Amino acid sequence: MTKKIKSMKLDDYENEILEAYENGNLKPSDSKTNYQKIAYNTMKKNKKINIRISENDLSAIQRRAAREGIPYQTLIGSILHKYASGLLKDIAE
Repeated sequence: MTKKIKSMKLDDYENEILEAYENGNLKPSDSKTNYQKIAYNTMKKNKKINIRISENDLSAIQRRAAREGIPYQTLIGSILHKYASGLLKDIAE
């Protein structure tokens, strides 16, 4: 099954990377440690915040997290990350 990929507007650097990938010119890293370090630094949690939300919203988030099998704080962090990255879309759009 193939998915239709939406066309994205890429800058020159991104086009260069895409072209290198499509031509098979990219080489994988020899070290898994590099990947682990990059992933760790990307997802490093280095700030704490306190927020106030309604009890009903918190309960709904906790139930959804339980269904997914993850801690509710992780779900909240994931939602915030997706929103900040532009990956979380409003269903009304």
